Amino acid sequence: MTNTADSARRRDKREKHSRPPALLRQGEARRGRRASDAAPSKRTSADTPAVVKTVNLALQGGGAHGAFTWGVLDRLLEETRINIEGISATSAGAMNATVFTYGYARGGRDGAKAALAQFWKSISFAAMHSPLQPSWLDRMIGRHSLRFSPAFVMVDLLTRLFSPYEFNSFNHNPLKDLLEDSVDFAALRRSDSPIKLFLSATNVRTGKVKVFERREIDARHVLASSCLPFLFQAVEVDGEHYWDGGYMGNPAIFPLIYNCKSRDIVIVHINPLEREEVPRTAMEILNRVNEISFNSSLMREMRAIGFVTRLIDERAINGNRLKRLYIHRIAADEVMKRFGVSSKLNADWSFLMHLHAAGRQYADAWIEESFDRLGVESTIDLRALYL
Repeated sequence: MTNTADSARRRDKREKHSRPPALLRQGEARRGRRASDAAPSKRTSADTPAVVKTVNLALQGGGAHGAFTWGVLDRLLEETRINIEGISATSAGAMNATVFTYGYARGGRDGAKAALAQFWKSISFAAMHSPLQPSWLDRMIGRHSLRFSPAFVMVDLLTRLFSPYEFNSFNHNPLKDLLEDSVDFAALRRSDSPIKLFLSATNVRTGKVKVFERREIDARHVLASSCLPFLFQAVEVDGEHYWDGGYMGNPAIFPLIYNCKSRDIVIVHINPLEREEVPRTAMEILNRVNEISFNSSLMREMRAIGFVTRLIDERAINGNRLKRLYIHRIAADEVMKRFGVSSKLNADWSFLMHLHAAGRQYADAWIEESFDRLGVESTIDLRALYL
């Protein structure tokens, strides 16, 4: 009984930090208006100088679920009280981060918003000409999956029987053209953008994480960070081959610790940390294995950060020599839990906009609840969530 009670208390703590408190209190009121109309709770008056705070972002990967992160970024760009110093990202997060940084370098906040919107519109347009479409049964069920799509069933079967070196011998990746159409990588590398960009990939040969920085990034580096080994051939960069960065850093936090001044790190979660039900179907098991795998590296870093933070707080070590971090989290676990693994390949515009709206809404709630605590303390319980 004691173990059961302890487990329930820990679950309550995790849920408290995975749901936006403002939505819990004001969910009914928010349903009647667009997320873009929601204003942060504390605004300065005309004669009061605005307090501007600087944060770093850590963006997870998750295929089409990255449209949630697009919504989060879209809302953060409207919040002039928040500046972004650095972004560490993986997979779909790497695409969001690259397009965001390029747009910001060209046109500031408005440029970043426009670049992200155009990129996701391009993804959806390209998907219209792909056989990977929701079937009538998928649409009737209304969970945005491709589970009953004949094309998805065929792709799923192919990836279980053959490698991408066999069924995709020409190594075609439609995302390459989309990236190169959306980002002038030469201009991105030359720019004096104030945003530091770090993309993670997994070295196939050594199993180590590789971090690419803005001044070296081109389309290959972004594709390396998002290379799912069952769908695409490993991406070669400077003689080494890489798979999706999610295996070793989803996303990696250490580049932000070593290279950025801000102590505040906002993690945008796509993959749910916890599920109440044990998966039973082959698809559910595969989905949960991927979620656990892609969260494992982040959890290890969070444990290390939690350990160092506790030592600093207990004055067991010199806090002046070590960087005390403040960790924050924007997540919609209760939303993402409803989507199966196949929905990560669903680029239908209505689904992308659904995720985008959720991202804006949860980011808005996080700003409302957490802005005053930035630079002061973490807004999540590291022990409850990650230990």
